[in-house]
Amino acid sequence: MAVQAVYFSDRDGLDMALKHPDTMLFASKAEADARDRILELAEEIQVFLTKKVEGLSEEHAEACAMAIAEERDLFQKALKKPDLLNASPE
Repeated sequence: MAVQAVYFSDRDGLDMALKHPDTMLFASKAEADARDRILELAEEIQVFLTKKVEGLSEEHAEACAMAIAEERDLFQKALKKPDLLNASPE
């Protein structure tokens, strides 16, 4: 039997990572670090949205923040060319 190292983000937690192994367990530390950076960005975006958008529920702020964080490259490009946000994927 071989030993296999598995990585996950502390922000997700081991229990959550084990419940969603396809998206939260990684074969390399670099992949887990990338996930951790997305989660860190999402936390900051969530706080920002909660402060800026009156009446936004915490659940909706969290969902919006994750969507933005996961697509951060697209949002960076869209700052220069806004129509990219709703362009059909190629």
